[in-house]
Amino acid sequence: MTAPHSDGTADVTADAPAPAARLAALAAVFADETRAAICMAMLEGRAWSAGELSRITGVAPSTVSGHTARLVSAGVCVTERRGRHSYVRIADTDTARLVDALASHAVPDRDAAHTVPMVAAQDPLAAARLCYDHVAGRLGMAVTDRLRERGLLHTDGVFELTDDGRAWFARAGVELPAAEHAGRRPLASSCMDWTERRRHLGGAAAARLCARALAQGWIGRAGDGGRALYVTGAGERMLHDLLGLTPDAWAA
Repeated sequence: MTAPHSDGTADVTADAPAPAARLAALAAVFADETRAAICMAMLEGRAWSAGELSRITGVAPSTVSGHTARLVSAGVCVTERRGRHSYVRIADTDTARLVDALASHAVPDRDAAHTVPMVAAQDPLAAARLCYDHVAGRLGMAVTDRLRERGLLHTDGVFELTDDGRAWFARAGVELPAAEHAGRRPLASSCMDWTERRRHLGGAAAARLCARALAQGWIGRAGDGGRALYVTGAGERMLHDLLGLTPDAWAA
C-alpha cells in the first residue's frame, strides 16, 4: 500500500523494504552452510552444474537446485544455458568481491581445495586464465609463489604485500591505490585456484597487474573470447626480468 503525499500523489517508495530489512534479507541468503559452500566454490569465476556442486557440498542435486534458485532470486548468482544444460555462477565481480570479503573475514586462513577435478592439465584454462579480473592457473600460481619466495608477499593466513612488494609493483608500472583510497576491496587477498588446488593472489593489486599486462600486451586473450590467456614474447621477457620466471613455470 502506498502512502499519499499532501498533494495527493503516492509515495512509490513506501512499500520498499527499509535498508536494514534489505541487509538482513541478503545476510539470510548466506546464512546457510550449503549456500555458503556453493558461493565459496564459485569464487574462482566459472559456472557450475548442480551435479558438480552436489559432489562438493555433499547434498542431493535437487537440494542444490533449491539453494541455487534462492541465490539467483537474491541476485547473488545467475544461470547460464548451454544447450540442454543449466549452470550457475556468481552474478558479477562486485558480488564476488563481497563473497570473498565475507569468506576472508570469517576464515582468514582458508586453503581447503575443492574435491572435484575440473580440467585436465593440458587444458588452456589450466595454464593461464582470467579469474574475474586477475590471472589464475599455473601462471597465477607461478607469480604468487615467486612473489612469496622473494619476500614481496606474505601468504601465511591473510595475504599481504610487503613494502618491497609495493616497490615491485611500482617497478612493473602498476599504480596501487593508497590505503585511504583502497575502498572496500583489499589490496591483496587469497583466491582458491580450482585447477591448482592452492591459493593465488587476488585483490586490487592482482587486478591492476592483470590490467597492466593486458594493456602492455604481456598477455592476450584466446581468440574464442573465453577466459583462457596466453603469454606473449614481451610477457615472457617481462616475467623473466621482473620475477625470473621462464615459460616452463606455466606451460603444460
